[in-house]
Amino acid sequence: MIVSGSEFEPVFIFVVIGLLVAIGMLTVSAVLGPRKTTAVKQMPYESGMDPIGDARNRFDVRYYLVAIVFLLFDVELLYLYPWAVSQWSASSATATATIDSDETPPILAAEPASPPPGVPPVLRKVVLFDVLVFIAVLAAAFAYAWRKGVFEWR
Repeated sequence: MIVSGSEFEPVFIFVVIGLLVAIGMLTVSAVLGPRKTTAVKQMPYESGMDPIGDARNRFDVRYYLVAIVFLLFDVELLYLYPWAVSQWSASSATATATIDSDETPPILAAEPASPPPGVPPVLRKVVLFDVLVFIAVLAAAFAYAWRKGVFEWR
């Protein structure tokens, strides 16, 4: 398969624009940003608490609960994005090929037709049901965490 350079031009343009925006933001913040240093700005800052006393103080368990809840929803998104792409990509793929008059017709026995990408239409309802069960379990975990007071910051 020969790939022409014009297929990747939008990607390169996107990368160049992204780099230019990043460099521009860094330049503008360096030029317009405040440069005044004070004792408060030079003081170390750790997780919303003033650094007073020993550095080996224990953290409250709420920090860990928030991290676990964040990971719970992060894993949910990692599971749902590929499912959503594969669930509906088979309907957008076209299985028919057009043959121009000056082209030679393809040999039908040479290579079998590949199935369209994504979840086959026969299994879409099964996969949808599996995802709905996953979301129901996730909602039950969310309700349980809410009931136990994980989201209350006392």
